[in-house]
Amino acid sequence: MTTTTEAETPKARTLDLEPMQTSARRLLAEDAELPSIDELDTLTLRLRGHIMLIIPGVETAAFEQPDDDVPRACALACIGEARMRLRLEADPGLPAGIAHAQRLARSLDSLCDHYVNLHCGPEEGAS
Repeated sequence: MTTTTEAETPKARTLDLEPMQTSARRLLAEDAELPSIDELDTLTLRLRGHIMLIIPGVETAAFEQPDDDVPRACALACIGEARMRLRLEADPGLPAGIAHAQRLARSLDSLCDHYVNLHCGPEEGAS
């Protein structure tokens, strides 16, 4: 029987939230410049990738909380909504594509907040 020491145990990877938040804010800022169709395709793919990357971290942190914990319930609801949005496709046309990307951006922004609030983000312990 082989045992692993703490030094050999892989630690959970801390996500760099800054590029995720920057991508989300690209569409959500009040003064956001609307993307072209080519930019929109790239941005939508980036948002989808960020969401797929952050969900496991938020989910792991949520399941570490007590069953009756309100932040846990909120995070799990956000994950469910984000997964639903990942399954959806945008309707044809630039306005529908932008609306779809904005919904993905709102989900990503919320997931970033949950990541930090569940004490698994880089801001943990920051003053």
